[in-house]
Amino acid sequence: MSLTHIQSFVAVAEEGHVGRAARRLHLSQPPLSRHILALEDELGTRLFERTPRGMRLLPAGELFLEHARRILAEVDAAVHSVRGDAPTRPNR
Repeated sequence: MSLTHIQSFVAVAEEGHVGRAARRLHLSQPPLSRHILALEDELGTRLFERTPRGMRLLPAGELFLEHARRILAEVDAAVHSVRGDAPTRPNR
């Protein structure tokens, strides 16, 4: 599992739509969709329900979103710490 996959998941979860998430991440839709599918494959469960209007988190996706946000916050805090920036506290 890569940070790119986690960032992709969070963007799609927050946007509720692959196209909007792709624009937010400056990616095209096919690679973003592949990131989500790879993550779901690795986790062994679907995280989203695909609807005609976008993507809706399933219960497993809701649970993973909490962890994904913490992971990204911890990575951000580590980067700031190493760079000597002002410390940030991850959301818990």
